[in-house]
Amino acid sequence: MKRPSFQFYPSDWLRDTALRSCSTGARGLWIDMICYMHEGNPYGHLKVGNKVIHSSNLARMVGESEELVEQWLDELFEAGVYDSADDGSIFSRRMIKDENLRNIRAAGGKLGGNPLLKDKHKDNHEVNQKPTPSSSSSSSSSLIKHTQPEGFDLFWNSYDKKVGKPNAIKQWQKIKPDAELIITIVHKAKADKVAKPDNKYRKDPERWLKGQHWLDEVIVEQVVKAKELPLGTNEQIEQAYRLECGKDPALARFNSYFDMKNYIIKHREQKAVHG
Repeated sequence: MKRPSFQFYPSDWLRDTALRSCSTGARGLWIDMICYMHEGNPYGHLKVGNKVIHSSNLARMVGESEELVEQWLDELFEAGVYDSADDGSIFSRRMIKDENLRNIRAAGGKLGGNPLLKDKHKDNHEVNQKPTPSSSSSSSSSLIKHTQPEGFDLFWNSYDKKVGKPNAIKQWQKIKPDAELIITIVHKAKADKVAKPDNKYRKDPERWLKGQHWLDEVIVEQVVKAKELPLGTNEQIEQAYRLECGKDPALARFNSYFDMKNYIIKHREQKAVHG
């Protein structure tokens, strides 16, 4: 069902430097375009059905000359107010981002429209049960688990280095991320895990959050090269063995490639010790 309205941010509109650099006419055209993009398919695109709204169509829709509309469109484009898709349609980055966030929150459905709450119905039920005086000390850790701040579990499972959880929760609470930042943090946490699958080379969750490493560029570590032997790689030694024996292994000084390899390693190590 098509929503009858969309979010509009007056402060952003008034403080957007790029937009304010455009003429009054261009800004007026843009607000009309936003309304048409709200009706667009996909959302945020200046389209009617599968048809792109070109400048000639837009001119008729807003009641201005095509020449003037094209002039305003050029202003908006040069200011970076909108982007163009491969099919030539104009789209709003902000509208698409807001719509994606709305869909993420709506994915929770009956749980309040936020997927970050997907497991909290169970948690809240358990938290509301007061522990009896005979409860063990584990009840305190259980209470910490069930009162974790919103989105922390997504980060914790995505980063997947599960050490120092209480301190990591404290850092999360200091950050107080909104839904958009939670998505960014979780995405980078997953990328960091892929880039450095060995946990011993990754920061503890507390330090990762404290250092705001979701802002860092994720660099995938290169596969460590095999340690070279004193005379070169295994392939080089094998090639040397084949050259020595030629077509007749009986002509070689060694019974096998492995004997040659062991001899070379031992000889080089002795030479390194005795200089």
